[in-house]
Parts: sequence; structure tokens; C-alpha cells
Amino acid sequence: MDLPLGDFRHMSVAEFDTTKLLAHAAKQADERDYKKFPIVDVDSHHYESESLQEILEYMDDPVLQQLAKSASQSARTTGMFQGGVGYQDMGGRVTRYPLRKLEKGEPGEHRDVSLTRRWMDAMGVDISVLFPTPMLQLGLHPQVEVEVAMCRAYNRWIADFCRDSDGRLVPIAHLSLGDPAAAAAELERAVKDGCKGAFVAPFTITKIAHGDKAHDRVFAAAQDLDVPLAVHPTFEPTDFAVHHRFDNFRWAVWYFDLFAGQGVQHAFATFFQCGTFDRFPGLKVVVLESGAGWIGYFFDRADAIYSGTSLGGTVRLKEKPSHYFKERCFISADPDERTIAGMMRNVGENKFFWASDYPHPDHPGNYLEELRGMVAPMSETGRRGILGENVARAYKLM
Repeated sequence: MDLPLGDFRHMSVAEFDTTKLLAHAAKQADERDYKKFPIVDVDSHHYESESLQEILEYMDDPVLQQLAKSASQSARTTGMFQGGVGYQDMGGRVTRYPLRKLEKGEPGEHRDVSLTRRWMDAMGVDISVLFPTPMLQLGLHPQVEVEVAMCRAYNRWIADFCRDSDGRLVPIAHLSLGDPAAAAAELERAVKDGCKGAFVAPFTITKIAHGDKAHDRVFAAAQDLDVPLAVHPTFEPTDFAVHHRFDNFRWAVWYFDLFAGQGVQHAFATFFQCGTFDRFPGLKVVVLESGAGWIGYFFDRADAIYSGTSLGGTVRLKEKPSHYFKERCFISADPDERTIAGMMRNVGENKFFWASDYPHPDHPGNYLEELRGMVAPMSETGRRGILGENVARAYKLM
């Protein structure tokens, strides 16, 4: 496997920086003895809001660009998005945000690239598949044309951002299902520009199910381009969310985070209900940042309903749902999960990725210690697969 491997031994620091912050992680990286094969993080994040003015320069429409620039001068974060960041509000168990803006990048290198490389080196990650942070809120915008324009601008920027990283930073395109024709065209453009796949929000502003035929142009483009289409959690509006059924409960952030993956599960299930996988036999779907231990129950239940009840007659598929997952779906696991080795025996060792979600706050800072515990019961092939080789194959990084 010909993949770029990071050098984790040359980390000189003269001031506050990510390397000092993750010194314990660097120690864990040296201790884990996984140096013979690549470590690929399928879902990490960066703070594109710190480069918002750069991104806005990539907008083609001068009117929308000017509106975006004007809004960004006064808004709390990016100006073009609805609502605030949400319950987590970017504060976490590893203190990193208050001093982040003081950290300097390497000379001649984009500052965010420098900061990303530092946490990757400290944690022993060779390749990172990147997703946005505030721009996860793009799906909330009520004006589809604005959302489409911002997705395109971000995708152009992230492709350029990752271009000089020696393959260590992998760009993923952000698509809006509000305009399927525009999303399909943008996916084709973005892949030609270097993006290795795309992702969508777990809800649609049109309230049309993800797997519906209305989105077939997007699925056809992903199939023809042979790139994965992922569903990634975002900051969902109350009207769309699945866990806002109780009054006077907005303080319960543990509860909200515990069920944050349910929206993704709902979106994923529509691909089976609507028969998407039979319409597009080459479509690959990735489930991100929602945990993975639930996938065993999901398919036990999905197959049982499909095969043994009259309800299964509404599912527009020729085979049981688990058949399609084993053929061409993937799911990312969190390092603190302990049931994945068992799940591998049921659905396949090549179906699982791991993801740090760094630097978001809903995971502890001891990623590598937890990761070691997750992979310990796995076979050698399972361990190598989940730590990097599965992602590399799915996203064609090898």
C-alpha cells in the first residue's frame, strides 16, 4: 500500500501550540506499535470559519458574494448560516479553543494546514479525511441558491487547501440536496478538482427522504464517478431534529449528544426503504459520526421485518437490507466503542472505519488509548482494516 506516512518525531515548539496540547497523545502514539501500516482518520474537522474571507472569494456570483461578505462582518460566526453553533458551542474536555487563535503556523504554509498537521503528528495519524465545522450548518439555509453557492465555494477552497499536503489531507465535497441537479453537477466538478467523495446532511431542507428518486441525479453522479456518498451529522433545526420532544429540556446536552446519531440512522434507512441500492448498483454509502455498535441490531431488525412481515413488502429491494450493506456500505466507529470486533464477525471486517472527530468536544482527549482498546480483540486483518486500509480502499487513497 503506497500511502504517505507522517513523521512524528520532529515537533519543536517555541510557544503554545497543538503539539504541546497533545503531548500525552504523542506518547500514546509512540507506545501503540502500529507503525508498520498507515493510520487513516475518516472523519476529522477543521475550522474553516477562520478562513471564511478566503472561502468567500471562491463564490462565482458577485451579488451573493457581496451579501456573504457583508453578513460575515456582523454575524457571530459565518454570517450565512441559520442559528448558532449549538449545544456543544465548541467547548470541550480538552482545552484548546481559547488560545487557538494565538497559535502560529509554519512559514510559507497555510496556518490551518500547519495546525492540522500538528495534531495529526501528535496523535500518530498519517492521513486525515477532512470535514467542516460551522459550515456543517449549510443545510439549514432556507435559500437553496445560497446554500449551493456556499457549498461550491467551500469545495473549491478545501480542494486547494489540501492540494499541497502530500496526500495527508483529503478533501470531501459538501453537497446540498435542496437542488439535486446542481448537487450532481457540483459533485462532478469537485471530484475533477480533487475531492475524494461527498457528504450530505442527515435531513433535507425540502423534507424529501434521502433515498427518494428525486435525488437520483446525485446518486447517478456518485456511481458514475465511483466515489462514496456519506451522511454526516450537522446542527439540526428543532423542526427537523429527532430529540426535541420534551419541554424545558434544552439544558440536557448529554442527552442530546447521546442521540446525535439518530438523524443519520434515519437518513441511512431511507436508502433501503426507497430501493436506492437496486436503482444504483454501484452506489457506495458511508455512515459517519454516529457510532457503529448499533449496526448489528439495525440489520437484525431490518432483515426480520423485510423477510418475515407484510411490512417488508413496502421495501423496494430485491435482497435483504444487510446484503447491500455488506456489498457497498461503510460505517465509522468511535475509539471508545467496545463491540466492534463482534460486529465485524457479522457484517465484515472491511466495513468499518475509525474516526477521531478531532477537535470537536464530544470525545475525550485520550483518543489513542481508547483506540487501542477498541482494536485489541480484532484479528490482524480487522485491525489493519479499521485503522486505515478500509478507508484507503473506499476513498481510493491507495
